[in-house]
Amino acid sequence: MSTLGRTSVIFDLDGTLVDSEPNYFEAGRRTLAEQGVTDFTWAEHERYVGISTRETVALWKERYDVRSPLDALLADMNRRYLELARAATHVYPEMRKFVELLAAEGVPMAVASGSAPAAIEAILTGTGLAAQLTTVVSADEVAHGKPAPDVFLEAARRLGAGPADCVVLEDAAPGAAAAHAAGMRCVAIPYVAAQADDPAFATAGLLLRGGQGEFTAQAAYDWLTRSASAS
Repeated sequence: MSTLGRTSVIFDLDGTLVDSEPNYFEAGRRTLAEQGVTDFTWAEHERYVGISTRETVALWKERYDVRSPLDALLADMNRRYLELARAATHVYPEMRKFVELLAAEGVPMAVASGSAPAAIEAILTGTGLAAQLTTVVSADEVAHGKPAPDVFLEAARRLGAGPADCVVLEDAAPGAAAAHAAGMRCVAIPYVAAQADDPAFATAGLLLRGGQGEFTAQAAYDWLTRSASAS
């Protein structure tokens, strides 16, 4: 058994493993522009970081009074996003190292994301992470997206792990809240620096206020090891 004991690690995808938010912003900007909303900004996009694509599109319909049916809008958004994701998605180098460290130790891992299954598959395959991250749960497969705990609890179930033995890596407040609601420890790496003071992040076992610039694979591994030996 590894030094991490029974620990399993569950990764959020967007903004945690990969910097996909620029692609989501551009897909959203184009989708909304087609509906006549031409002033969608990055600051507006940041409101929706951490919630599922379906919920984001539903909120857009309400906020911008978009007439297109929800499913048509969602399909358009996912199609545009997939095109961008397949063209270029950047993996955070220290996150790739962390996945490799855990894989070498035989630590069970999963991805739990608000993205559509096709988007998750495209990113994991295109970045080469699919070989190590074979257990994947999309918010589309459970009743409620983050901040509800459903995606993380389903990931734990598929890994055969108890929630108390799971550690979640998250970049967004709804994800940190979902991890806490699931009874899991959380390593929080805020994607939007201004959100680091969100109360949801205060529940994290480890909060890296500086985001990805502060994250290192070795430090995260060392924290996991200490956390495992203390539990």
